[in-house]
Amino acid sequence: MIYKFIIGSEESSNFKLEIAIDSEDTFVRLRNAILDAAGYDKEQVDSFYICDEDWKKEKEVTYVDMDTDTDEDIWLMDETRLDELLEDEGQKLKFVFDYVTERYFFMKLKEIVPGKTLHDPLCQRKEGRAPKEFVDEDLPVAPVRVDTPSIEEIGEEFYGDAEFNEEELGEFGEMSNEDL
Repeated sequence: MIYKFIIGSEESSNFKLEIAIDSEDTFVRLRNAILDAAGYDKEQVDSFYICDEDWKKEKEVTYVDMDTDTDEDIWLMDETRLDELLEDEGQKLKFVFDYVTERYFFMKLKEIVPGKTLHDPLCQRKEGRAPKEFVDEDLPVAPVRVDTPSIEEIGEEFYGDAEFNEEELGEFGEMSNEDL
């Protein structure tokens, strides 16, 4: 069987990929086809997430086992075939290519073609430009307000009364360091 995926990005609305790959191929081969088509480096850690209808992450297929102590199954890209986790047209996935800023591509299993095989993954269509692989450090920074008032200008009313009543604190006033 051949799986045909459509891939897009919120960051670059005109960017679209269509990748065809054999259903018995691994997630790492799909990953490499996506990274090649987008012009991205293959040395980064990334993951696929199998999602529900609302794009909520359900299962992670990761490039590298991070040795996390968890009861959840760990799916590795180079050991997991696509047809082990994907079987329905319309299945949604996210491909997180930048863990630091949680940037990803949306993916959808657009079509399943039974009775055919494909030796190597194939980028059938590419439109637009992929978003930059890494977020630039030259991104605009929120301007600093020069006319920020000082504490003296704001006055004590901003922070509340200078005096307080300990009885208003209730049981919090009776806590000691041992309670923490």
